[in-house]
Amino acid sequence: MSLNTLRTARLVLEPVSWRDMDDIARLKSDGAAFGMMLGGVRNRQQAEEEMASDISCWARHGSGIFAIRENGRLAGITGVHERPDGRGMALRFAIYPWAGGRGLAREAAAAALRQAHAAGINRVIAIARETNIASRKVLGGIGMRVCDQFERDGHDMLVFESDVSAAD
Repeated sequence: MSLNTLRTARLVLEPVSWRDMDDIARLKSDGAAFGMMLGGVRNRQQAEEEMASDISCWARHGSGIFAIRENGRLAGITGVHERPDGRGMALRFAIYPWAGGRGLAREAAAAALRQAHAAGINRVIAIARETNIASRKVLGGIGMRVCDQFERDGHDMLVFESDVSAAD
């Protein structure tokens, strides 16, 4: 277990590592789990490039992407990453459909957000399509608030934020 391993009531969150690559590649190629993410589903090469980036994010920021496991089985991922558009550190989460509807995404995302703030990342954003009600519920449910919006590829996108420096 890593120093950064988190435990919630039902889940174990561990920083992603190369030993997770096969599980993560399967998750990222699943349209039902990853279709709404920026850039959509990923092929194996894209998943490997993101794994390298996710691991280096941990080294740079003391926070990053976690593998979410329920009873030892990969249920999804959550955590923060550096947005490719320069908007900053962003929370993301994706879970398999079989894991949905039980509050696991909210439980995992809340733990990851707390860890990111504890690691010194004061402002964390998240972006969701306006039509993605499930993601909007998770983000609102963990205390993130809409602070901006923009259009991308014909979709209205909402920017959520959690800024602990603003609370001072």
